[in-house]
Amino acid sequence: MFKIKQLFLFIFLALISISCDDSHDHDHDEEHIDAEGFVLESDGVVVYRQFEGEVTIDNLILAVNDTLDLSVHFLDHDGHEIEHEDEADEEEELSFSISDSNIISIEVEDHDDDGHDHGEEHHELAFELMGLSSGTTTFTLSLMHEGHADYVSLPISVTVNPTMLSCSGQQLCLNGCCFMEIYATK
Repeated sequence: MFKIKQLFLFIFLALISISCDDSHDHDHDEEHIDAEGFVLESDGVVVYRQFEGEVTIDNLILAVNDTLDLSVHFLDHDGHEIEHEDEADEEEELSFSISDSNIISIEVEDHDDDGHDHGEEHHELAFELMGLSSGTTTFTLSLMHEGHADYVSLPISVTVNPTMLSCSGQQLCLNGCCFMEIYATK
């Protein structure tokens, strides 16, 4: 009977010790970004906004062979941008899943070499969206941190229109871009 009491006491102390040693996980959770949404900007203009499971701006349209430089800004519970501290130990990165890679491709830009002068103290999460062929497809965006996703978006719709035809050469012009008259003959 005495050994059973010692066994229970040992188990009780072990459980207390394990529960007190859980502080590392709580510190680790504070390093994660608690995003409720994000915006995509092109040249400082918001072209897409997703917040708390709702898409409120949806203007991702480009032409075949066009490239759209997009910066990603994650939003907190109040809809304000979450400032990312650029620390050497902690690095977030973007990951993408494209529904139809025949229509679009995505290339992630380096944080320090995104070609923009933002004058901000935090790093920029950015990518290039390229139109490959006309059509509509979707992609999802994930904010990755230490091998797992801190945030995964809803599917983001992209429309790629046919290439605009120029006034030079023998192609038919679109949107009234030609200045010369077109004659029809019988």
